[in-house]
Amino acid sequence: MHLRVYYDDTDAGGIVYHANYLKFCERARSELFFERGKSPAMNGGHFVVKKLEADYKKPAKLGDLVEVKHEIISFRNTSLTLKQNIWLDDVKIFEMISVLVFVKDGKPSKVDDETKEFFKSIF
Repeated sequence: MHLRVYYDDTDAGGIVYHANYLKFCERARSELFFERGKSPAMNGGHFVVKKLEADYKKPAKLGDLVEVKHEIISFRNTSLTLKQNIWLDDVKIFEMISVLVFVKDGKPSKVDDETKEFFKSIF
């Protein structure tokens, strides 16, 4: 997914504020569902971030057009590990690895087959 860097994404120096890279990744992940007529909340549950590791490689600046790409690293009964990279042209500027846990009624729950297959089809 391509995203334009707007003024409100930047800090006083005109570069993307560090927390906004996480927002870009979340927005891009959610958009994968919306593009297919689905909601990120599926089959009575949704994924929440349990853990993440972020690596800021180079800054994005006001007006840049960045692209977020996704890759599933692993799938378990109640969670998945997802890698998301943000690219500026041909340069990877950010990498995030997150563990997402499937939650129903506020508790970790087994990912049903339909949700698992949907995730595998979009990533």
